[in-house]
Amino acid sequence: MLLIVGLGNPGKQYENTRHNIGFRVIDSLVNDFGARDISKLSFEGKLFKTSNILFLKPTTFMNLSGKSVQAVKNFYKIDIEDIIVIHDDIDLPFSALRFKKGGGHGGHNGLRSIDSMIGKEYSRVRMGVGKPEHKSQVVDYVLANFMEQEERVLLDWIPYVANAIKELQSKNLDEVKSRYSLKKFEV
Repeated sequence: MLLIVGLGNPGKQYENTRHNIGFRVIDSLVNDFGARDISKLSFEGKLFKTSNILFLKPTTFMNLSGKSVQAVKNFYKIDIEDIIVIHDDIDLPFSALRFKKGGGHGGHNGLRSIDSMIGKEYSRVRMGVGKPEHKSQVVDYVLANFMEQEERVLLDWIPYVANAIKELQSKNLDEVKSRYSLKKFEV
């Protein structure tokens, strides 16, 4: 069974922020698969299921995402190799897409939390959101909504990312990486 995790923050005020792009991809996948909601309080997140895939949106807020991932991983006895985490990445330009297995958290508090709870050897889908001019602006930047022209790109880019993740059911990470990695999504 695959566990696909999209990172974000719960609440209406965060819905369209850069930090919530993982939630938006999960929403797209849940819709595409017609997955059913099987959430429980102990999962500390919204959990959806198809026959062989779990989709998780932690509701612990970004900095504690690992608690939710660990709870679902332990309950379903999921191997770390079968976990895919979708997250925003300020080190990539907006609409760039990269895939990798393991590695550091790069200052991303959601990844830092997951790493501390389950280890680092899960797969990552890194969605570029660009970066602010000054390092001191990072928190405000990732918690800000996308600009209008970026939202137009997201209409096509999010389904593109969802399709890449669907491919991970039957193809290995290197195959998906070579087919779907992007320097920039072109509409």
